[in-house]
Parts: sequence; structure tokens; C-alpha cells
Amino acid sequence: MDLVEHVSHFSQRMTVYSKDETLMCKVFPSSLGPVAIRWFDGLRTDSIDSFKELTRAFGSRFITCIGVPQPLDSLLSLSMREGETLKTYLDRYWEMYNEIDGDFDDVAISTFKSGLPTEHGLRKSLTGKPVTSLRQLMDRIDKYKGVEEDQ
Repeated sequence: MDLVEHVSHFSQRMTVYSKDETLMCKVFPSSLGPVAIRWFDGLRTDSIDSFKELTRAFGSRFITCIGVPQPLDSLLSLSMREGETLKTYLDRYWEMYNEIDGDFDDVAISTFKSGLPTEHGLRKSLTGKPVTSLRQLMDRIDKYKGVEEDQ
């Protein structure tokens, strides 16, 4: 989704609250990925006076990210780093996946699994009972994170 679509989609979801500029600005970060969140968190206090100004600043900061899809092999080179948390790996992986143009769900599932260390519990789970869709993969990740948090 490009920037215009992103802002448009957010605005449509928030249509009931569109007159409340403060609320729109406060809720907007919930629709952003990790890179954009870091940008948002770095904004100076009181540097934005309206939702329109926020979306303009967002667009000018991230306009360079539009229209430059990443090649599929950029997914192939991703792997979980030593000492990296599952959450950080997930953030990096899905950010890169979202920058790839095309429908490569089967490759995404395979490369995600192979990017995990061999001894990682989630990789063992995905090997023992393979998933066939991104939805199943996301469900399995959520289930694994839930089990991991209970321990």
C-alpha cells in the first residue's frame, strides 16, 4: 500500500472521528510499521498542529519509499540474527515482505521458516506441521508467541 492509500485507508476507518484533530493525530501511529513509528516518536513535541500537517510531514518523509519494490531475493537473505528476539525478526521480515511487489506467499512461508535458527521452537513447529497460507503462518506465530509468553 502506498502512502496515499495508507492515509486514505486510515482516514476512512476514522471517518466518525475526523473532526477531532487531536484524536486523529494520536491514533495515526497505530497504523504505522516499525520504521514509521520510529520517525513518529522522533517528532518534536508540539511540532504538528493538525492531522493534515501530520500526513503532509509523513508523506514528505516517506515519499522516497514509494514505487521502489524490493526484489524477491531480498527475502531470501533475511534470517534471525544471533540474540535477536522473535518480535524484532518478525518486524524486519514483514517490513521487507511488504516492500516486495507480487504474490509470493509460498516463498514467504518458506523463507520465514528457513530464516529461523534450526533449534528455534517455532521453526520446529513449522517443520513438524507445515502451513500452507500466510494466514496459517500468522496464526502459528501468534500461537507460538502465546505459549512462549506463558512459560
